[in-house]
Amino acid sequence: MENKVSIMPRETSVKYFTALSERDLEKVIVLFADELDWFIPGNKTIAPWLGQRKTRSEVEDFFRLLWQKTEAISGVINHMATDDNVVIISGSFKTRMLDTGKIFDSLFFAEITVVDGLIVKYRLLEDSFGLVQALI
Repeated sequence: MENKVSIMPRETSVKYFTALSERDLEKVIVLFADELDWFIPGNKTIAPWLGQRKTRSEVEDFFRLLWQKTEAISGVINHMATDDNVVIISGSFKTRMLDTGKIFDSLFFAEITVVDGLIVKYRLLEDSFGLVQALI
């Protein structure tokens, strides 16, 4: 049982980032619980996809809005550490902002909590200042 607890969150996180890299909304959304605790801090006035979400449907809206406004260029996961059912991920990504044509190049850190194979808590920290600069 101990192995299942530590492997399942990591496997779920890998599935999430794989589906995210493919921009496969159906594969992304099924990994989230119906109700969850989601937060990506930043300026919601300039980047309306940021902020809190509490339901799978709201997370789906997040991705639809984000993907309408951005074009993925690259992404790399550098490290993934698991502690019980929490996974901490560090990496970097490059994204083109479609409204400005500017490139947003950022490191990121994510905290993902998984229960019964579903993401119940999600935190993403990125260069929010750099994001604003890319959007104006």
